[in-house]
Amino acid sequence: MSQSHAGGATSPRMSTLMLAALGVVYGDIGTSPLYALKEAFAAGHHPLAATAPNILGVLSLITWSLLIIVTFKYVTIVLRADNQGEGGVVALMARVVSRAAGSPQRKATAIALGIFGASLFYGDGIITPAISVLSAVEGLEVATPAFQPYIVPITMGILIGLFLFQHHGTARVGSFFGPFVVIWFLCLAGIGIYNILAHPQVLGALSPHYAIRFVSENPKMAFYAMGAVFLTMTGGEALYADMGHFGPMPIRYTWLGLVLPSLLINYLGQGALMIVHPEAAANPFYLAVPGWFLFPMVGLATVATVIASQALITGAYSVTLQLIQLGFCPRMVVKHTSGAQMGQIYLPFVNWILLFFVLIVVLGFRSSSNLAAAYGIAVTLTMLVTSFLAYTLARHDWQWSRALCLAIFMPLLCIEMIFLVSNGTKILDGGWFPLAFGGCICVILFTWRRGRQLLADAQRNDDVPLAPFVTLLADDSIPRVPHTALFLSPRPEQVPTALLHNLKHNLILHERTVFVSVLMETVPRVPVEDRVEVAHLGTNFHRVLIRFGFMEEPDVPAALLRCESLGLVLDAQQASYFLSRETILPSAGTGMALWRERLFEFLFRNASGAANFFKLPTSRVVELGSRVMI
Repeated sequence: MSQSHAGGATSPRMSTLMLAALGVVYGDIGTSPLYALKEAFAAGHHPLAATAPNILGVLSLITWSLLIIVTFKYVTIVLRADNQGEGGVVALMARVVSRAAGSPQRKATAIALGIFGASLFYGDGIITPAISVLSAVEGLEVATPAFQPYIVPITMGILIGLFLFQHHGTARVGSFFGPFVVIWFLCLAGIGIYNILAHPQVLGALSPHYAIRFVSENPKMAFYAMGAVFLTMTGGEALYADMGHFGPMPIRYTWLGLVLPSLLINYLGQGALMIVHPEAAANPFYLAVPGWFLFPMVGLATVATVIASQALITGAYSVTLQLIQLGFCPRMVVKHTSGAQMGQIYLPFVNWILLFFVLIVVLGFRSSSNLAAAYGIAVTLTMLVTSFLAYTLARHDWQWSRALCLAIFMPLLCIEMIFLVSNGTKILDGGWFPLAFGGCICVILFTWRRGRQLLADAQRNDDVPLAPFVTLLADDSIPRVPHTALFLSPRPEQVPTALLHNLKHNLILHERTVFVSVLMETVPRVPVEDRVEVAHLGTNFHRVLIRFGFMEEPDVPAALLRCESLGLVLDAQQASYFLSRETILPSAGTGMALWRERLFEFLFRNASGAANFFKLPTSRVVELGSRVMI
């Protein structure tokens, strides 16, 4: 959905979008009350004493962190940095790259930051389902210690069920669980008010002077506490990443009207309980719940954490598809789970890889307290990447002055750097895991991108310019056979390798030859009227350029139907499609390190074929192979 469309929505339409946004966007940040304060005061590696000054200081830090980072940075500033209505670090990278045509250095930096941020997203996508569901199920242990041995098995069962359900489509999950999110936030606020009434003085934590005093009097403990404070903001990036589904206005309204007040009231309520009963720091969220409501709250929390996990899983599908379209990731099988919504997709490989590592994380860490040590650092780095890219966009696209950009982004970067360093103290305690996982993804993405460049360079040495080649073939000296042949080529101005091999081995041309090039643009969607471009090269030779955006799924036969209005009548289902299929031969001493070339060869060999990716009719595809040394 574009920004303008969302902004002009009617009131009933806006209400629908707001309800849908609540069910998708806020699952992660909305379940942070389950574990954030517990991590600060009882379960962390540097727990604070549950004294009134410490509690008020941490609550004040939480309040102003949510206001500055989430409300000011994301809701006010970053939601403006859309790419034709789409958000997220990959969409932001694509927009910066498209605006940096005259600056190769800025373009290369934006690509590096975008790939780095996307890689870290996958690390977050593994930790979030594990810590969210674990923290919810641990409420059973508060009700009775008899449940303690069953916490991990129950958590794994819920997660396995969630991932097994993915092939049915995320729309079914969202439509069923969406209303529960509204109830969840209302319960958060109600529980908070119930406890605030017992100690209303806790409302003083809304003043920043408690945070300032806490930091000045206990700088070392405040530094360590910042890691727990950051846990309250871990879903902030989702506000931006999911903007394309709903538009910025529904996200702003729901955040300011329900989510932020509910979160703050609940954190204050937990703090009020701990001031009166310091021993409640062991699990302030569930101990703040009235006893008669404990089991229903565990059930509701479990549903909320499933929704939080669903948002990350869906996000992983979307980010992977965007990276594939932009050429940063190997092609893989994409299945559609909705005939009405093109964004409803399912990637089996991504699904099972995520499930495998999520279960490994649950078995390895076994509690939300242990997982909290691994949580945060990858998200902090992603936030920093977003800040750097947003600064670049504001400076060079929005034409903001350098002074204004520095005045806005430098304080944000300084605060996020403090969070990063604080979370960095937890690397040896588990923070290494999402960094290592994200690092592996980063190596794969950079290797794939570099390998594609080397492959293109190797093929360029054998390129034959298209225009003189067509002129050379105009003398009808080569036999023609009936029907139409479509040769797919990534380089529109060069003769497709498949055609050269066809001529070499079969010594024929088809009655009509069409050269088809699919171009992936750095915009989310290409207007239908700009989708296809046809050039008539003479003597029954034609060239067709097809453009898709990085949020679109390329369907070449469907796009070819538009050729008729441009003077080229094709039967896309009966034509023969000729593709080249390269076999990569790694070689030492050129290109990349040999281990990276072998990695690229493995990725290239196992990537989904072009025929499936472009939705070509499988019975009409001919692949001609060649060997390429890189």
